[in-house]
Amino acid sequence: MVQDLSTLTAYLDGEPMRFKAGDTVLNFIDRHKGRGHVPTLCDAPQLEPYGACRVCSVEVALKADGPRRVMASCHTPISAGMHVFTESPKVRKLRKNIVELVLTDHPLDCLTCEVNGNCELQTVAAKVGIRGVRYPAGANHLDRKKDLSHPYMTSDLSKCINCSRCVRACDEIQGQFVLSMHGRGFDARIIKGLDQSFEESQCVSCGACSQACPTSAISDRFMSKSIEATKKTRTVCTYCGVGCNLSVATKGNDVLSIQAPVDAEVNHAHTCLKGRYAFKFFNHPDRLRTPLIRRDGQFEEATWEEAYEHIFENLTRIKAEHGGQAVAGISSARCTNEENYLMQKFIRAVMGTNNIDCCARVCHSPTAWGMQKSFGTGAATNSFEDIEHTRCILVIGANPTEGHPVTGARLKQQVMKGTPLIVIDPRKIELVPYAKHHLQLRPGTNVALLNMMARYLLDEGLVKREFVEKRCENWAEFEAGLKALDMDEMERITGVDREQVRAAAIEYGTAEAAMSFHGLGVTEHQMGARTVMLIANLAMMTGNIGRPGVGVNPLRGQNNVQGAADMGCQPHQGAGYYEMNDVTVQKRYADFYGVPTPIDTGLKIPQMFEAAIEGRLKALWLMGEDVVQTDPDSEHVKEAMNGLEFLVVQEIFMTETAKFANVILPAASFLEKSGTFTNAERRVQRVNAAVKPLEGTKPDGQILCEVMQRFGFPQADYTADGVLAEIAQIVPFFAGATWENLGENGKQWPIAAGGVDTQILHQESFKRGLGKFHFFPWEESNELVANRGEFPFILTTGRLLEHYNCGTMTRRTGNGLIVTQDELAINPKDARAKGIRVGDLVRLFSARGEVSLHARVTEEVKPGILYTTFHFPEAMVNNVTGSGCDADTLCPEYKVVAADVERVAS
Repeated sequence: MVQDLSTLTAYLDGEPMRFKAGDTVLNFIDRHKGRGHVPTLCDAPQLEPYGACRVCSVEVALKADGPRRVMASCHTPISAGMHVFTESPKVRKLRKNIVELVLTDHPLDCLTCEVNGNCELQTVAAKVGIRGVRYPAGANHLDRKKDLSHPYMTSDLSKCINCSRCVRACDEIQGQFVLSMHGRGFDARIIKGLDQSFEESQCVSCGACSQACPTSAISDRFMSKSIEATKKTRTVCTYCGVGCNLSVATKGNDVLSIQAPVDAEVNHAHTCLKGRYAFKFFNHPDRLRTPLIRRDGQFEEATWEEAYEHIFENLTRIKAEHGGQAVAGISSARCTNEENYLMQKFIRAVMGTNNIDCCARVCHSPTAWGMQKSFGTGAATNSFEDIEHTRCILVIGANPTEGHPVTGARLKQQVMKGTPLIVIDPRKIELVPYAKHHLQLRPGTNVALLNMMARYLLDEGLVKREFVEKRCENWAEFEAGLKALDMDEMERITGVDREQVRAAAIEYGTAEAAMSFHGLGVTEHQMGARTVMLIANLAMMTGNIGRPGVGVNPLRGQNNVQGAADMGCQPHQGAGYYEMNDVTVQKRYADFYGVPTPIDTGLKIPQMFEAAIEGRLKALWLMGEDVVQTDPDSEHVKEAMNGLEFLVVQEIFMTETAKFANVILPAASFLEKSGTFTNAERRVQRVNAAVKPLEGTKPDGQILCEVMQRFGFPQADYTADGVLAEIAQIVPFFAGATWENLGENGKQWPIAAGGVDTQILHQESFKRGLGKFHFFPWEESNELVANRGEFPFILTTGRLLEHYNCGTMTRRTGNGLIVTQDELAINPKDARAKGIRVGDLVRLFSARGEVSLHARVTEEVKPGILYTTFHFPEAMVNNVTGSGCDADTLCPEYKVVAADVERVAS
């Protein structure tokens, strides 16, 4: 049906103009005359209309010559035939009068203010023609003291104009509700928490309030709104898998501040404190600034030429004496797609081995494997934008408000608007108070609980039979497995009341659209890949695949975990997920690279460590990975590092792993390189260098190209667009990607010819043809079977909002002042039994080793469960984690560790 165009036409200062359904008058004006034509103070594009300041007032009439009314344009809906007058004498006089009143209670110190030249109040005052203020000065806010209590956030509420933009940013974007308006009339003022300082409040330092503030009333220590910067560069965050866009302000080769672009499709003017503020590591004094070669047990500075020659001689010797299988490489999710692609190409085409892996092995390899088995594609089925369209959210084994903060905030906002939330997690994470259902299961029992949910979907008649019969296979075997379940036993195993599970299953199964999100609490288990397949079962049973607001969506742990796997940094699959044991695939790669393709089965990371200890693996090349601190059973990893003849490490800091190296190559940070990252929703986005690499360092891609050239391989010099063009020729779902057509917001793969991308997968059929159901009976973790008698507690691990994995970067920023140590969470009942109080130093120990941590007594964990993080090398929590792993992918079982705890005598 064609819509009558007259129903979408209004008049702007006498001229007929089109508007869009849902437009406000201000949207209508901004689209046709540009933002700022009508001045605003309380309005911001990232916030809902508010209508507080009335500076945006316009005159509105239903007919050109009809009576006019003055209305706030920001929250007045536009309608067909409406006449809008933006510059009548009446509204100009009104705007000027309003701004004069605001200025009576505002310091007139523009020339010395940090936002001079970039202050919205200053701009609006000039636009409305303020040349002086007729009213006597007020005294309500002018005596406010500046709050400098926080490592990042600052406030000077003498500059506040009571527009409430900061309050709304905290509420509408972050959902933290830290800021509020206190008092009434002339006594109204902004307060933090219970009228506290930023440091004392529950502020999570996301900076949304600072970016929203039109003056310098709320700012940060980087003075993000200052006009000192001479250049702004759009790039992508280096931390989690959300893939936030950043606007990096620089002057010369110094990064001054970071803001979030308003038009960013991923993060919509929002970041967490890591993305916005934790960037000062990039030029920290600890940065590696020259190649280092170990001689006689000591590191000596070397030139790049000397380092390359030393590497060439040793790897050539090892390959000649022991073959390519004696060499291996571990790539990194912190590096770009282009760098990961080059790393696997170097290992395969130059070293002649499939011994290539990446950090996806220790986090989301079960996701890729499980989703490939169920759907044919190991990536998120939907987009973050679908959160706004879902009618039920299932979060299992993930803590998104800490691990993926911007997506976590988005989920929280949707839940606060009424969408039911199901949380399956052993801990009472931040989302639990917002959840309709919290299934607080025992760690290691995901499979049992998901089987229960599937059984209740079956029993309650909530299976979408038409979808199952038309688009799926292996239903009969799966159904038989469900019917054979002993629900009494499942209830006992999980520790969750069956009626709670039934209610959650009904919630998920009756929703018009249900969307699941999972994290490392799913994958880092002995049955990790199988748990992923069971999550896929729930989606297929209920038809929650292939449309908006549904699907199975892994929350990737690091910024480019998806991309590293896409690029072939895994032993069994090359770039584009082609199986390396397929003769046709081997020929494809051989023809493309111009050299024979290795055919021997490659080693996964845990197998590399075993091979090094046994003497079979002689050389290892690590790019951006600190395996000694981040991989389980640290002493075992150290033994593997010591077992190598030759270890090359590309790094930006002297990590725990780099200390074992024979050669260290100083690399560049994300702020100093160009390429692409692929986020958790398959969005390929451009990373643009904001500053030049520190003197003496090089981008990882340049290092790899130069090394390949040293070995005689005809690899062109590194350029981001050039390597991306090469990737597009070999990776089918990148076929239509070019540096130019990715634009500012990127594209979601598969990207077809012409740059057409894909927001939702499996709409008509699955990649593998038919979706496959799998049934797996629950199995107890071998870790608990072997050690539970001696070690009665179950330790599970995770991450904090303020830090990132091993904390190499964040500990060298203000985040290191906010959270200074890893702590051990213990239930009050267990604490009393062990004589442990809050803050006590405790000894946490397992069959592998022990660490000392300070106790945090909390009911977030059930009795018998312990929880900690692994961000600080001083603690080395991975001394206690074990060698258990996912049966299919060898992903370590970080989430189930048999342990014990005792108070350390003072």
